[in-house]
Amino acid sequence: MARSVPLVSTIIVIFLLLVATEMRPIMVAEARTCESLSYSFKGLCVRDHNCAVVCQTEGFTGGQCKGFRRRCFCNKPC
Repeated sequence: MARSVPLVSTIIVIFLLLVATEMRPIMVAEARTCESLSYSFKGLCVRDHNCAVVCQTEGFTGGQCKGFRRRCFCNKPC
């Protein structure tokens, strides 16, 4: 019993160190992304690639399928 206490304490300290290193703030500046529902895409949006191709013809940089109704949303930097 006496030997298991230091082992448990060591495991807890290692776990806390791992959690603390993962919680550091990330200083990355991201550009804002604007989204819009595609006007040209017809049917159920199943593949993101098909949605992205249609969105590029509409002047956007890409697109992806989203939501319960699987609709194509186009995106570009604001």
